[in-house]
Amino acid sequence: MTIRWTYAFADRPAARLADACAFWTAVTGTRLSAFRGDRGEFVTLLPEGADPSGKLQGVTDGAGGAHIDLCTEDVRELTGRARQHGAALVADHGDWAVLRSPAGLLFCAVPWHGETVRPPVVSGSRLDQVCLDIPPSRYDSESAFWAGLTGWERLPGSRPEFTVLRPPAGLPHRLLLQRLDEDRPASAHLDLACADIPAVRARHEKLGAVVASEGAHWTVMRDPAGGLYCLTGRDPETGGLPGVGPARGAADAG
Repeated sequence: MTIRWTYAFADRPAARLADACAFWTAVTGTRLSAFRGDRGEFVTLLPEGADPSGKLQGVTDGAGGAHIDLCTEDVRELTGRARQHGAALVADHGDWAVLRSPAGLLFCAVPWHGETVRPPVVSGSRLDQVCLDIPPSRYDSESAFWAGLTGWERLPGSRPEFTVLRPPAGLPHRLLLQRLDEDRPASAHLDLACADIPAVRARHEKLGAVVASEGAHWTVMRDPAGGLYCLTGRDPETGGLPGVGPARGAADAG
């Protein structure tokens, strides 16, 4: 089983999907595909001269968040492997499946359609990471699940509460596993690698985002649809910390 590509999903309330679309196309330099799904709830962010790796979903329950789609040539095999590692099958749609990790995070196994070219850096940033926020009581087992399922290289982050799962070269997203400081439900959010956080922050604020909090090397933002995401101080070309290349762990992310 090989994961050939990934999609980072921003899940936002359906009533505010238009706001999310306007914002995320602007910050990623993309345009929208046609809307899909029974309620027109799915849409892809289409870059110029590259393959897509970001999508939006309008959800009807809750405030949304984020999730990752894992693309493969054999969805059945990937689904079976996920279940062997402890995932639960939520919905089987035939050629794709929705699953839930042991800590409760949703993700999808979907067909690979030949995507190979990562979207470029846009205005000093790149959407390149899905951060999984995991309660301390589930952190070890959840980290083992994702490492076992993906087979990606496991690296220490820049702080003890972070672990990085780095995919093979060419895949568009890596996973950051963040150990929370309290036992609350697991969640996920998107991270952008930024060459200059203040400059990217200013651009995002002009597009309607607001600062939620600030950390040592990251800024937590809230987009116009109400969803949280992070601007992280990492090289947007390599994903690594500035000056140390991709082999080291991620910069801190909220």
